[in-house]
Amino acid sequence: MENTIESYNLGRLGVIGMRGCEELTQKVNWYLQNFNEDKQGEYESFIVPINCPRFGTGEAKAVILHSVRTYDIYIIMDAFNYGVTYKMYGKDVPMSPDDHYQDVKRVISAMGGKPKKITVIMPMLYEGRQHKRVSRESLDCAMALKELTDMGVGNIITFDAHDPRVQNSIPLSGFENVHPTYQMIKACLRYDDKIMLDKENTMIISPDEGAMGRCMYYSSVLGMDLGTFYKRRDYSTIVDGKNPIVAHEFLGRDITGKDVIVVDDMIASGDSMIDVSRELKKRNVNRVLVFSTFGLFTEGIEKFNKAHEEGLIDAVFTTNLVYRSPELKAAPWYHEVDMSKFIALIIKTLNEEKSISDLLTPINKIEKILEKYRNK
Repeated sequence: MENTIESYNLGRLGVIGMRGCEELTQKVNWYLQNFNEDKQGEYESFIVPINCPRFGTGEAKAVILHSVRTYDIYIIMDAFNYGVTYKMYGKDVPMSPDDHYQDVKRVISAMGGKPKKITVIMPMLYEGRQHKRVSRESLDCAMALKELTDMGVGNIITFDAHDPRVQNSIPLSGFENVHPTYQMIKACLRYDDKIMLDKENTMIISPDEGAMGRCMYYSSVLGMDLGTFYKRRDYSTIVDGKNPIVAHEFLGRDITGKDVIVVDDMIASGDSMIDVSRELKKRNVNRVLVFSTFGLFTEGIEKFNKAHEEGLIDAVFTTNLVYRSPELKAAPWYHEVDMSKFIALIIKTLNEEKSISDLLTPINKIEKILEKYRNK
């Protein structure tokens, strides 16, 4: 194996897939093997094997099963994969985000400072929703980023961070916040190549004020109008750790008869997204398409099945960056956006010590695919 894990450039390239990321890591590895047409079949695997066994008490350790000395290491993790379990006192326990995060630290510790560089690819940022201090409370995301960089991680790559300003906690380290805009648009056109992504027929909708930034980007690159909902919350009450939403107030132009694309970073329980879709249907829109980078569905998918049957939601697009249950994958309204090739491109470019600016702002690629479909 020593001769098969080779670099495209100066160092040797190694990819480590944490528990729950095996499928995504294998896809990334396949693309890395086949990007260079002149050397197809020459690389057997870039995956560095590891093991994170657990004792009966739930305690764990990490074991690196291959040399990583002078390697350029990329660790892929999914901190929200509850489909992975371990035995503790004879019971099956689903891995929590804390468990996944601790395993990453164990792997970094086991490497003992031998790699040339360490990059952590954390698609959904661990504790990313706890990114700012409102009252006397912990700053979990900032603490995690600081801890990783103190352990030798030189670069952290995440997707659609809830608030990218959390990178201010590590100002001297690399932090890349990547958006799957191009992949979402491509998946939408694959879903229906007759959809008209223009100002007259389609509109971008922000479900709340927090999603306005990413919606403005979609609106700009697609040349569409933008509307938004304002969430009126009851700040005197806390239910399941959050203030309940009292009403959704719509701000925007007339949307009668238009297709609408609702864009957000994540679907958690999904209540807010369904409420927004219901309000949109009341305003006589044609189709409701949902773009969400992370489909968590923390309360299951039954309410989305019902919403689809009632005609509230036509299609939901989420990436394969986090765990998707078999029930979700089989849902008629669900469409998966594969990000493995994009991750492999990022790894290849960074390993070659080149700029990834074009990958972070794929405006030219978006314009080309739109021109192709409009001409068609």
